[in-house]
Amino acid sequence: MKRYTLHITLLLMMFYSLTFFGQSAPFSMKIEPMSIAGLGGIQSYAFGQHDGKWLIIGGRLDGLHQRQPFASFDASGNNNQIIVIDPIAQQKWSASINTLPTNIKEQLSATNMEFYQSGQYLYVIGGYGYSATAGDHITYSGLVAIDVPATINAIITSNSFTSFFRQINDSKFTVTGGRLEKINNTYYLIGGQKFIGRYNPMGPTHGPGFFQEYTNAIRKFIINDDGTSITINHLPSFIDTVTLHRRDYNATPQILPSGEEGITAFSGVFQYDIDLPYLSAVNIDSTNYVLNTSFTQYYNHYHCANVPIYDATNNQMHTVFFGGIAQYYDSMGVLVQNNNVPFVKTIARVTRDASGLMTEYKLPIQMPEYLGAGAEYIPIESLARYKNGVLKLDSILNDTTLIGYIYGGINSSAPNIFFINTGTQSSSSSQIFKVYLIKNTEVGIDQVNTQSTNSLKLQVYPNPNRGVLYLQFNMDKLETTKLSMYDMYGRLIDTEILEGLKIGNNYFEKPIRNLENGLEFILILETSSTKSIQKIIIEP
Repeated sequence: MKRYTLHITLLLMMFYSLTFFGQSAPFSMKIEPMSIAGLGGIQSYAFGQHDGKWLIIGGRLDGLHQRQPFASFDASGNNNQIIVIDPIAQQKWSASINTLPTNIKEQLSATNMEFYQSGQYLYVIGGYGYSATAGDHITYSGLVAIDVPATINAIITSNSFTSFFRQINDSKFTVTGGRLEKINNTYYLIGGQKFIGRYNPMGPTHGPGFFQEYTNAIRKFIINDDGTSITINHLPSFIDTVTLHRRDYNATPQILPSGEEGITAFSGVFQYDIDLPYLSAVNIDSTNYVLNTSFTQYYNHYHCANVPIYDATNNQMHTVFFGGIAQYYDSMGVLVQNNNVPFVKTIARVTRDASGLMTEYKLPIQMPEYLGAGAEYIPIESLARYKNGVLKLDSILNDTTLIGYIYGGINSSAPNIFFINTGTQSSSSSQIFKVYLIKNTEVGIDQVNTQSTNSLKLQVYPNPNRGVLYLQFNMDKLETTKLSMYDMYGRLIDTEILEGLKIGNNYFEKPIRNLENGLEFILILETSSTKSIQKIIIEP
């Protein structure tokens, strides 16, 4: 047994040296749990804040949605409270939304709404949930404007807050699972979908059936709000049925290499031809959007808590992601692809340098449990930030600085629970984490994922596997390409030169039937200029 363990350790060290290498980090992160008595769990909510207090709207009180249509997104899991949290005093207050007009209270019980706070107003758009008025699960078409300071004060003092909520309806706001961001004075409603009916993993024509339509769009508009009436000035949208066909992802404000404000949409689901996340990112500026073809994101694919940080001195944009759900995770320096897309503990950073090159790094810390999906990062308001909310790294002078909090999300008992989910395998988390940035001392070593800038963009499926392995990869130029497989002792199991390749996407099928079940193997795809290394699992 000791000899076997030694073989594995040496082999993984060899692969680690090929795939990952350490690099001094520009800063490091620390998370510290804290609790507030009586605070319940919640996930996929909207929030605003004022004077250090948080206003929590919508979301769900249960964990990962169940697969059965009769149980999925059940109304009993709706959050029907407006919650106020003071993380400093460690207090919380709440009030029922039932005093609001029916059209507003129904929308504010939804999940996966898009939201953005501008000044005193929190704008909440769309969302999905059960509407008693419609007698069905719907995607709402409303935009609700919420006076955050007034609502927080009213709930703390047990006074009426109904006059602080206003709503308009617009069919272009019938979106759930997208993200709402802002560049200068223009709002960007990015991606998402319209979903009507009960979720059914068998598809829209099975059982009760449903209607699903991705927006495939970036919808741009200006909100004109005088505090009484709201009007919308819609601007021309970007429509792209390939690049923008994504939902339930992270769209994060950025400072671009030019110094201008921007947004990056990271990953998202689902690809057209397979139920797997996109591994790409879309960069958005005030005039256009572009798919970044030189970067592949392997970690943190679904929406999770994340924090954007800009280093003006070095013109570097950093985005840190905390846990969530991903197709890949790291095992002793080797990427493991799991096409069941499990919950993960990974904390990773994507950094864009002055030339626009984006690279992924795995931090040496991780979430303490399978947490992060559907959580939100809530920043400290008093810290210096750009107009779009990006933290100014150069303004952080202390060695250790509390920069914000992570609250809520889904807490899963195991990586893969979707196919066995009866509602007890996960829950909404009531956990709060303090997020610290460590700048001048104790800065650690982050693992550079060299495959994130690797032109091969290798994907292997299915993984775990029972018989035939399918490879999808990209070729920028035609050159000798070799595929090799090793066991965990470092012994070469198989190798071959791939023929008939072409510039662009390539697909290759490889039988693996004679390998021993229940074991792990290392797959290496390499050319004369680059290589990709992934671990595959043979199911019993």
